[in-house]
Amino acid sequence: MAETTVTQPPATRRLRDYGVYAALGILVLYNLAFTENFATLANLNTQLVQVTPILIAALGMALVIGTEGVDLSVGSVMALSAALLPLYLGYGLMPAILVALLGGALCGIFSGTLVAVVGIQPIVATLALLVGGRGLALVLADGRLKDIRNPMLLELGSGSVLGIPIVVLIAACLTLVVGFLVRYTTFGRQLVAVGGNRSASVLAGLPVRRTLIVTYVISGVLAAVAGIVATARLTASDPSAIGQLAELSAITAVVVGGTPLNGGRVRILGTVAGALLMQLISATLIKHNLPSSAALVVQAAIIVVAVLLQRPRLGGGG
Repeated sequence: MAETTVTQPPATRRLRDYGVYAALGILVLYNLAFTENFATLANLNTQLVQVTPILIAALGMALVIGTEGVDLSVGSVMALSAALLPLYLGYGLMPAILVALLGGALCGIFSGTLVAVVGIQPIVATLALLVGGRGLALVLADGRLKDIRNPMLLELGSGSVLGIPIVVLIAACLTLVVGFLVRYTTFGRQLVAVGGNRSASVLAGLPVRRTLIVTYVISGVLAAVAGIVATARLTASDPSAIGQLAELSAITAVVVGGTPLNGGRVRILGTVAGALLMQLISATLIKHNLPSSAALVVQAAIIVVAVLLQRPRLGGGG
C-alpha cells in the first residue's frame, strides 16, 4: 500500500527560511533609491529605537511558538509592566524595574501552568491574560497616563553609548542571550524537542511541564522588558496604549522569520530580521504618505504568505 509522506519543495523551504532576508534587502534598496534622508544615522537610530520593544517581545514569542504554542498576552504584559513602574519609582529605578519584571514572570507562570499542568490550549490560556492583564494595568494606573520624571529611566529611553541608543544595546544583548539559550543549552534542546513531538518527549523522560512553564516565564519577562523600554522611550506610562497589537507584530516577526507554527524549531536571527522588516514596511508607508493602518493590512498579508510557505505538501511514497 502506498505510504503518504509530507514534503516541501526545496525552493519553498529556501523561501521560507531566507525569504525574510531577501525582502528586507529589497526594501532597503527601495528606500535608498526613493526615500529622502533614509541613509542617515539619525533615521537609522530612529528605526532601531522604534522596533526595539516589538523585537524584545518577539524573542519570547519565538520561544513559545517553538514549543508549538502562542502567547497572546505579550501586549498586555507590556502594559502591566508600564503600569507597575511609576508605582515603585519612589523606591529607586532598580526596585521598580524588578517589580515590573516580577509582574511579567508571574504572568508567565500563570499562562505556563494553564498550558503545562491544566492542559488548556495556549491560545485560550494566554487569551485570558490578553484581556485581564490590560484590565489590571488600567486599574493600577487609575486609567490615566502618568508622566515619568525619573532621570535614570529617561536616560535609559533617550541615552546612547558610542552613538548607539541604550535601548538598542539592550535588545542586542537580549538577542544574543536568547540565541545562546536556544542553540547551546540543555533547556534550548529540550524546548525544541517538546515542540517537535511532545508525546515522544514525555516518553523520553524530558521535563516537559517544567520546560513549558519556564518558556512562558521567559516570554513574560521579555514582554515586561519591552514594556519598560517602551515606557522609557515615550517618557510616560500609558497602559491603554503601550503594547497595543504587540502580539500581532511579534507573531508576524517570528513567523516571517522562519519559525514554524507547528513548533520544533526556533530561528532567532530570522525573528530579528522579521521585526526589522515589519518596522521598515510601516516606516516606508508613512514616509510615502500612506496611512499607518495600511501597515496592518500588509502585516496580515505577510502572515498569510508565511503560513502558506510553512504548510507541508502531501505526496505519495512507495
